[in-house]
Amino acid sequence: MSTQKITPYLWVEKDAKAVAEYYLSIFKDGKLKDFRTFGSDESGNDTGIETAVIEIAGMEFSILAAGPLFKFNEAVSFVINTKDQAETDYFWDALTRDGGAEGACGWCKDKYGLSWQVVPIEYFELIHSEDPLVRDKAIKNTMLQTKLILSELK
Repeated sequence: MSTQKITPYLWVEKDAKAVAEYYLSIFKDGKLKDFRTFGSDESGNDTGIETAVIEIAGMEFSILAAGPLFKFNEAVSFVINTKDQAETDYFWDALTRDGGAEGACGWCKDKYGLSWQVVPIEYFELIHSEDPLVRDKAIKNTMLQTKLILSELK
């Protein structure tokens, strides 16, 4: 049982276990906490419904594989706060490969269409700087980038 007060629930079309394994392959500190299949409804029809619970970056996510009724869109997304450019590059590359897509200003989508913004922690220091030249350069250059490149924002 989770002690997390709010848990994101990700609805995917099929194969909750494969989706869980995909995210666990990217977030190396993650773990599969639960996996279940729900075989048939009251009429004996195969439901094909599966659930998985994973923990990544200390946060629990539930995954529901229950058909193509709903798709991800940018209205809900997740931010990965990275420690440096190398970690930014790692997550960006992992999320955009195999069917993912690059977006603007550090935003990308993974192969399932879930939106992520991969942001070096130092980025926030730049855009919140008391120095308007530092702040303006960082914001202006953000608009020109897909993956955030710290050296170009400074």
